[in-house]
Amino acid sequence: MEIFTHPEAWFTLLMLTFLEIVLGIDNIIFISIVSDRLPKSEQKKARFIGLTLALAFRIMMLLGITYIIGFTQPLITLFNHQFSGKDAILFAGGLFLIIKSSMEIKLKFDAKEQHIKEKKAGMSATIVQIVLLDIVFSFDSILTAVGITREVLIMIIAVIISIGIMMFFAGYVSDFINKYPTLQILALAFLVLIGIVLLGEAFHLEIPKGYVYSAVVFSLIVEWMNIRLRRRLKH
Repeated sequence: MEIFTHPEAWFTLLMLTFLEIVLGIDNIIFISIVSDRLPKSEQKKARFIGLTLALAFRIMMLLGITYIIGFTQPLITLFNHQFSGKDAILFAGGLFLIIKSSMEIKLKFDAKEQHIKEKKAGMSATIVQIVLLDIVFSFDSILTAVGITREVLIMIIAVIISIGIMMFFAGYVSDFINKYPTLQILALAFLVLIGIVLLGEAFHLEIPKGYVYSAVVFSLIVEWMNIRLRRRLKH
């Protein structure tokens, strides 16, 4: 724990924790939407188990950081494009997000199919989806951490704090999103956009995250104004 005798270590921990939370925003949205398929009594349990398993996986990845960094080394070359292990995971994760979110949007417009889907939703399937998607998002998180510090202990503490915050706020985010149907569609559209960003990164096409998040914030502000307007018109 000698590293925490230096003020720089505390600053690094604070900055890294903040970045982990920002990078986890899309993860919280996905968790909120997926867990909504479960009965109300099981949603909190599914989020807790899923995020706990995700935390354990992230810690294992950080402890094997040298191996994880090696995932960025080229494995194969297709059509003059070099693919690494990270590229493959980002591609699979992006494709999964696009397909899953598009299916959820379709279900929102089909009440009969949605009712059937809700009956089939299971705890195990929900937890698996939470963990698998967190694995995809973990790569950005871990590579960001490596770019800031080489102290594994600081990385692990930042991840534990950020996951803890996600656990605390996931329920509130879920309740808020599910209270307004239009927000659900907006959140799902945001996840489709994130999926496209992941596909772009898999092909080394860097799409500035600032642009993506700015568009999302703008959309949320517009939707917030729409919600206030609808309330006023009702009265």
